Amino acid sequence: MTSLGNICVTGGAGYIGSHACYALAREGRVPLVVDNLSTGNRSAIRWGPLAELDLRDTAQLTDALVAHEVSTVMHFAASAYVGESVSDPMKYYDNNVGGMLSLLRACEGAGVQRFVLSSSCATYGIPDAIPVRESAAQRPINPYGESKLICERMLRDVAQQAGMSFAILRYFNVAGADASGALAEDHDPETHLVPLTLFTAAGRRDLLTLFGADYDTPDGTCIRDYIHVSDLVQGHLQALGYLEARKGNLTVNLGSGRGVSNLEIVQTVERITQCHVRTRMAERRAGDPPVLVADTSFARQTLGFDPQRSDIDTIVTDAARSFGMLEVKDAESA
Repeated sequence: MTSLGNICVTGGAGYIGSHACYALAREGRVPLVVDNLSTGNRSAIRWGPLAELDLRDTAQLTDALVAHEVSTVMHFAASAYVGESVSDPMKYYDNNVGGMLSLLRACEGAGVQRFVLSSSCATYGIPDAIPVRESAAQRPINPYGESKLICERMLRDVAQQAGMSFAILRYFNVAGADASGALAEDHDPETHLVPLTLFTAAGRRDLLTLFGADYDTPDGTCIRDYIHVSDLVQGHLQALGYLEARKGNLTVNLGSGRGVSNLEIVQTVERITQCHVRTRMAERRAGDPPVLVADTSFARQTLGFDPQRSDIDTIVTDAARSFGMLEVKDAESA
C-alpha cells in the first residue's frame, strides 16, 4: 500500500484507536496519538508518539499537527455510551461535537488533506428496513447518535470549504481483539455484551443482564451485527487507500452483514470457554430495535471490504484470549 504520509490518530489510547495504531505500525507507519487519557490507557500507546492534550484545545492541537506534519487524521476520540448520553447530553455535545469543531479548525490550520471519521449505526435510529443501507434515513434516538450525525454533517461542510477529502465509516457492534493477544477491549465502565458475558463466565461478575426476551426474533432476544475489531481496522486502512488514490469522498457501513442474538452470544461464550454464564432477563430498554444488521455491499464494492474474523466464534475466542481466559495456542489452532 502506498504511504499516506504522517497520520494522526485521535483517541489512539482507546480500544479501537489502539488497534488502528497497531495496524498502521504493521504497514510501516508511525502514528501520532492525540489523547487526553481520560478514558484511554497509556499502556496501549506503543507504536508512535503521544500528544497528551484535549481536542478542544485548538491552539495546542494545531501546533501538534503542524509539528508532526500530519496529512491524514483518523478521528476515534469520542464519548460513546448511549445510556450516559441520555442522562448527560451536555457532555456528549461538548466532547463529541465540541471536540470535532476544534479538530476541524486545527486540520484547516495545519493543512490536513484527508480525514477519516468514526461514525455509528446509532445515526440511523430505528431503521425502516433490515439490512441497513447507507441511504437509510438517519433519525437518531439518543444524544450519542445525534452527536455523531452532527459530526458527519460538520465534516462534509468543512471538508468542502477546506479542500479536504473524507471518509465516514458507520460502525455496527465492534468486538474481539487482535489475534496476537497484544491488545484487549478495556472500557471503564464496561457496557459491551461480549466482554460482559466473558467476565461473567470467568467469575468476574456474578450475573449477566440481558434486556428483552420478547422481541420478534427466533429466540426472543435482540439481534445485532458484530464486526471484529481487526476487520474494522482493515476497513480504515482500505478507506485511507481510497482517499489517497483520490477517488473522492466516501460514506460506508462497516459490519459483518450477519446478525447474532444476545442468547447466541451467551451460548457461544459457554461453548468456547466451557464455563457457565448465569443470566437474568430484564425489560427491554427504550429505543432498542429488535434487529440491527448492516448492508455491507457498498463497502465491498468500493473498498474490497471482506471481513475475515467476524464470525462470532472467532470474535469470542480472540476476546477470551485477550482477557487471559484461553491460551494463545488454542486460538491459533482453532
